[in-house]
Amino acid sequence: MPVSQVPFQPTDGNNSAATDVTPVVALKELVARLHREQNKIQDLLSSLGFALRSFNNLNQFLELIPLMATRVTDADGSALFLYKPNGQVRLEQLHWQDSRQRKNIRKALETASSQITLLPNSTPLASSTGILDDQMHRYLGPDVQIFGTAILVKHTERGWLYVLSRDPDYSWTETRQKLVRLVADQTAVAIENDELAVELRKKERLDQELEIGAEIQRRLLPRQCPNIPGVSLAARCKPANRVGGDYYDFIPTNHNQLQLISRVSPETSRWGFVIGDVMGKGVPAGLIMTMMRGMLRGEVLHGNSPSGILQNLNRVMYADLENSHRFVTLFYSEYNPRNRILSYSNAAHNPPLWWHAATKTVSRLDTLGMLIGLDANSQYEDAQAQLEPGDTVIYYTDGLTDAAAASGDRFDEENFVAAFSAACRYCNGPEEIVDYLFDQVQQFIGSDRQNTDDMTLVVLQIV
Repeated sequence: MPVSQVPFQPTDGNNSAATDVTPVVALKELVARLHREQNKIQDLLSSLGFALRSFNNLNQFLELIPLMATRVTDADGSALFLYKPNGQVRLEQLHWQDSRQRKNIRKALETASSQITLLPNSTPLASSTGILDDQMHRYLGPDVQIFGTAILVKHTERGWLYVLSRDPDYSWTETRQKLVRLVADQTAVAIENDELAVELRKKERLDQELEIGAEIQRRLLPRQCPNIPGVSLAARCKPANRVGGDYYDFIPTNHNQLQLISRVSPETSRWGFVIGDVMGKGVPAGLIMTMMRGMLRGEVLHGNSPSGILQNLNRVMYADLENSHRFVTLFYSEYNPRNRILSYSNAAHNPPLWWHAATKTVSRLDTLGMLIGLDANSQYEDAQAQLEPGDTVIYYTDGLTDAAAASGDRFDEENFVAAFSAACRYCNGPEEIVDYLFDQVQQFIGSDRQNTDDMTLVVLQIV
């Protein structure tokens, strides 16, 4: 048999150096590969962070999540499940490297999640019993390894992020688990940011609607006081919110006057002075106030007495107010410039105060009558006051007398009467009286405190 030939190998020192270089090169290649992997993971996470900061569509961002989770863990695929308001667990997004298997994987995951329904307001079953894990193992088969972590938004479980692998040698190292949790945390931040953005848009729409409502209400309140012979008027409404439930008005009592409201009225024309307060504040009270204003102006044109006007208004508004569980206090009066008689009727409103210039005393203008909307068959009374030159009548709402200081003490009616009496003695005209009374209330509650209820004043002075 021929002798086999063995390749020649040098025996000098160079052979030893060559064999020593091989593990060094391999180590360098390993370090380089690990460095490249580390850079790849950093780049992926950096891209995900950039997407989180700049996205304006949650669904588009969620499409990236399974892709990122797959790549940072070198897995075969990843699946994102989210809980829906109806209790269903839904496969939101899926990434699978092998496009030929993707359809079957999706079908298996959708079937697995469809078997689960969460009870409302209860701990998700997937976290307490691992039922989602069990369903996925059942429908994916034993060859697929899975690792999942919860999507937590404000300590509430909102879904799960899973990473999947068919490699039997694939292991869920601590580093891979941390990376999956990091991607899951980014997902939670995105979901929370989207919900905050939705709430912000709702608030902006509500603010816009409130501002529109406030503007409408401002336009419905008198822009200026009418010119009435022998009378000086001033009024102010300070709502606690942008839309309030206080109401005041100057109403001409015939149709021709209604069209010529900005002109000087003839001495034979009567004017309606009204003040009211809808129970409650904000938009509901403002809507009722607006409705009441239109109905009251229509009633005034029928020429009934003040009590008849309140009675008809109560009957018309009763059904609407009953359903709203709100009521209205209202004081309606009519002033005749020719004889200086003020006719009036009260529906449980704060009685206006009457300053008698001759005696320098204060009395109240009041009649018996129930709240508007409390009883459809309520009866109201008529009364009259003969006003004299120098007399002053002030209409007000309880926001002034109920104004509270930091100590909890209220301004109350006694203080209000005393302040009104002082204003009538020392102030020059209705405008100064209004300024003085509002200043007194603000000083009482504190200059840095806001009123918690609507405040309205109307001052009528005979000149």
